[in-house]
Amino acid sequence: MFEVISKEMLSPAICRMKVYAPRLAASARPGQFLIVIPESHGERIPLTISDYDSVEGTVTIVTQRIGVSTGEICALEAGDCFSDVVGPLGQPSDFVGQSREELAGEHFIFIAGGVGTAPVYPQVKYLKEAGAHVDVIIGAKTSDLLIYKDEMRQVCDNLFICTDDGSEGFHGLVTGLLEKLVSEDGRRYTRAVAIGPMIMMKFAVQTARKLGLPITVSLNTLMVDGTGMCGACRVTVAGKTRFACVEGPEFNGYDVDFDEAMRRQGMYRVQEHEAEVEYEHECKIGRTR
Repeated sequence: MFEVISKEMLSPAICRMKVYAPRLAASARPGQFLIVIPESHGERIPLTISDYDSVEGTVTIVTQRIGVSTGEICALEAGDCFSDVVGPLGQPSDFVGQSREELAGEHFIFIAGGVGTAPVYPQVKYLKEAGAHVDVIIGAKTSDLLIYKDEMRQVCDNLFICTDDGSEGFHGLVTGLLEKLVSEDGRRYTRAVAIGPMIMMKFAVQTARKLGLPITVSLNTLMVDGTGMCGACRVTVAGKTRFACVEGPEFNGYDVDFDEAMRRQGMYRVQEHEAEVEYEHECKIGRTR
């Protein structure tokens, strides 16, 4: 069994957990993901690894409660156990294969949207330890939804905050802030990485293209079973069908057909809604007994 070592709520709907999984922690690399199964007959939930510690044998996951299965994960407390945790899965970030000498000449800008901030953290941490220069933009709708601010400040060169409503930091979208940093402030970056909502990544790619900046995106939100068997994460990349869970989850942003990816992302909304209604009904029956 895989014990929850610690749990904290980063917001009313977002929880962070450390899970004891020593073999996984020893093998994990930035960009990879794992699958958790809350209970023996539960759904397989793919989650990007938000941190790992091979010494203490733990991996960190961040979950946003948006449906039945994620609700079951967030309901676990320290001392509880997952039925199973599988990983690491997927391909590591491409920079993992670069030498320290190569990375020392790089200046990355990460664009992190919402819960996508969590998987950005281990990438930034890895790059800083390898000698790269790294700036980070964290964006959210409001200041209450910003996560990982303090943690990110400890591992990046410069942190820029952005909120849609202007409640903290730059008032506007992450794409507007990215363009300001490059076009107005004169900052120069060699590579960009965007992780967050699909629509945010689509427009981050458009902005990066305008700025002449190479950009990588993560299609982790498309994954369902995490092995390529279900086909739910099929997406067109550079004109070819790719599977985000086994060939990604990270791809060259310029090559991704985002319109197709967003259509695919909405495939199971009806089933998700039906499951949530049924779950709420069962909960009400249980409370009246």
